[in-house]
Amino acid sequence: MNWFRKKHNPSSGKEDLSLKELLNICKESRDFIFFSQGDVFTVSYYKSMVDTTTVNRDILPVLTRNTSLSLDELKKVLPVESIEVTGNVTDIQNKLLNGNILVQQPNSDRCMLIPATSKEKRQITIPENEYTVLGPKECFVESLETNLNLLRKRLPIPELYVKEIIVGKLTKTKVVVVFIKGIANEDIVNTVINRISNIDIDQVIDTTYITQMIEDNNSSVFPQLIETERPDRVAGVLSEGKIAVLCDGSPSAITGPTTLVEFFSAFEDYFLTWHVASFFRLIRLLAVTFSVMSTPLYVAVLTFHYEMIPEDLLYTLISSRSGIPFPPILEAIILELTIELLREAGSRLPSKVGQTIGIVGGIVIGTAAVDAGLTSNVLLIVVALAALASFTTPVYKMSNTIRLLRFPFLISAQLLGVMGISICFAFILIHLLKLKSLGSPYIGPVYPLRLKDLKDALFRLPFSQQTVRPFTVLSEKPVRFNPRHNAAKQTDKDIDE
Repeated sequence: MNWFRKKHNPSSGKEDLSLKELLNICKESRDFIFFSQGDVFTVSYYKSMVDTTTVNRDILPVLTRNTSLSLDELKKVLPVESIEVTGNVTDIQNKLLNGNILVQQPNSDRCMLIPATSKEKRQITIPENEYTVLGPKECFVESLETNLNLLRKRLPIPELYVKEIIVGKLTKTKVVVVFIKGIANEDIVNTVINRISNIDIDQVIDTTYITQMIEDNNSSVFPQLIETERPDRVAGVLSEGKIAVLCDGSPSAITGPTTLVEFFSAFEDYFLTWHVASFFRLIRLLAVTFSVMSTPLYVAVLTFHYEMIPEDLLYTLISSRSGIPFPPILEAIILELTIELLREAGSRLPSKVGQTIGIVGGIVIGTAAVDAGLTSNVLLIVVALAALASFTTPVYKMSNTIRLLRFPFLISAQLLGVMGISICFAFILIHLLKLKSLGSPYIGPVYPLRLKDLKDALFRLPFSQQTVRPFTVLSEKPVRFNPRHNAAKQTDKDIDE
């Protein structure tokens, strides 16, 4: 075993094995198959990585019928594409571990590698996290080839480029950068490729690993790249000049550069009329503001600024808080933590059980807390509405950020009241002004102000008015279409006329 560690250390990044030593190590695995056809050739492969039907039907019969042929001649008669003949041990190891069959002849210093990978994958299903009533019902799966197929089906153009990078010393994960040549900015594309290429880590399991390592500011609580499971959304942002990153084994894609307002825009907005979509976006922004500010304002007003409360409402608050042994800040933190506990418990349990725990637990605990005099019914309503408002955020990572932001605002409200809330908001605003997404301003098009980009930011105007791509992506082809063509079509007379 000490010899194995010395000769084959996967974390060292060095390859000092001979082919014979490599095969001896592989033979120690239960699923490794090694057999010889007399003195003519030997066949080696991992049974768990290859398609046994292809091996027994297309490869082994041809090998047994053509025992007198050389490897180069066998390559021509085998009914398999991408066969490689090489003597490089590193290539042999990589191919063997990726589902290739190794064929050796005794008098040759080269080997033949025959692709026969078993492609196990789940069926394309309905999106779970980004479900929409209207629009397509397909989502990404864990197969990289299937995900690329879903993208090319929506963007059947030769300008759709796919650059592959292998990341992870142990996992050897395939990561691809997808963009449209001639539309995407080359500097941003090169930035993404360089950041991914410079990742030095032993394992990459999911796109979330990539996201955390290529973001501009890893210490920020705000997500700077959007992760989506919808191929139609990825196709849409690619046509805007943005870049997508997909990872083999991950059912989601990363898109960027992005802005803060995009995290509050559901892709279903583009399937609705622009009036309805704009209204829903404003509702989400107001809901997020209420979710973050409502509980801190309650604490600040009751602690420092009770003279701001109308007289009629003051009597209600006094009666609801009579007999409560805790100050407003402690009461609010207890309820906020209870809500977070119910959320976390519901998300970790099976879906049906989790929904039941969330509903029943919220009703039972809330009613019991009010009856026991541990909290006021007014604050219970405020905290419940704030939790409900946070669910309006379409992107899951941003909803987590909103949940976390309430606690620093609560502490600031307890220390300095409304002034503390203002100071906390100022610090967050300064942080957002400094934040970037792949080098682009994070709070654009609000700052720096880009009036043309506002057509699809806080609200969505009709498609006929969105004639240019977002300025933040610095597209090499900023104009989407000529608005004069649409204007000419609208002025055409009716057939009856």
